[in-house]
Amino acid sequence: MKKFFFIVLALTTVLVLNQALSAQDDFFVPKTTVGGYGELHYNYTKTDGSNSIKTLDFHRFILFVSHSWSEKWSFKSELELEHNFVNSGQGELELEQAYINYQPNENIGFQAGVILPSIGLINPYHEPPIFLGVERPDYSKFIIPTTWFGNGVAVYGNIKDISFKLSVMEGLNSDKFSASNGIRNGRQKGFKSDASRFLYTANIDYLGVPGLLIGGSFTYNDAKGKTSQNRIILTEFHGKYDANNVVAVFEYGNISYENGNIENSKGYYFDLGYNLKNIFKTESDIIPFFRYTDYNTAANTISGGTIENQYHFSKWMIGISIKPIPFVVLKLDYGQKERELGNVKTNLFNLGIGYMF
Repeated sequence: MKKFFFIVLALTTVLVLNQALSAQDDFFVPKTTVGGYGELHYNYTKTDGSNSIKTLDFHRFILFVSHSWSEKWSFKSELELEHNFVNSGQGELELEQAYINYQPNENIGFQAGVILPSIGLINPYHEPPIFLGVERPDYSKFIIPTTWFGNGVAVYGNIKDISFKLSVMEGLNSDKFSASNGIRNGRQKGFKSDASRFLYTANIDYLGVPGLLIGGSFTYNDAKGKTSQNRIILTEFHGKYDANNVVAVFEYGNISYENGNIENSKGYYFDLGYNLKNIFKTESDIIPFFRYTDYNTAANTISGGTIENQYHFSKWMIGISIKPIPFVVLKLDYGQKERELGNVKTNLFNLGIGYMF
């Protein structure tokens, strides 16, 4: 498996760099571009037997900075501030992307630096106007730990109606795997990361039908920490249809573990919405939707027992997403989350506004 990834990446890199010697467009003018996105959330949470919790949070403020030296060579970066400030373990300041990009033509490209692996739908593309719901799906936190980034290299491209991305990046810290969060806390996030066990990801998508994206990815890492080693394999499948006023999304993922008590984590969700803009004869997108989520970070364990129920959650949600322009979104949703152990229910109400530019 490791040799396969290295051979493919090495051959592709040689071809890419060979084309780098070709002449550039004499008329190209280097340029720097600034962009970004952000989102403000109001969250109401009420769990059985507990007092309600109400929070108002500017959840994310992100700046994109990119520079193009030529038509083929560019630099892209993303700096994120979470929860407004960083102090005493609160909030986060992260460099989520910072890579050199070389794209000799529309069919192939190369990245090196801080990259995002293409795992699922939301990890590579997570601007608020893109997804339904105020918060990202729980699946994109507990099964695929979005946003997942790290130091590495990638080759991407397309062949007719097929797009692909192969990436090799820093691995996971197996000491930080847990029944409650799966592999999420094992991300090294590019901080003096241990490079002794690389993480390999291959993603492929089919785009041959207008409005439809369907595909999946395979991720392998012989993860290790200071006191443990645990090989993981993550397989996921995803699909999205956005055409004829219909918005439908589905994702399913499974993580298998070689060692430890947890044998696998798994989950899925689906969204179904309909854009009412034509009915109301408006330029704004008005999308009421329904979401159902089911995930379990300790789906199967060696010990068995209540732990498999303790981290099994299901959730339903209804909501509406309104985009007066494609780059600004107003969101509202209401739902209920239930833990299987004890049938503990939590009522959720969220309001949000987001933007991208």
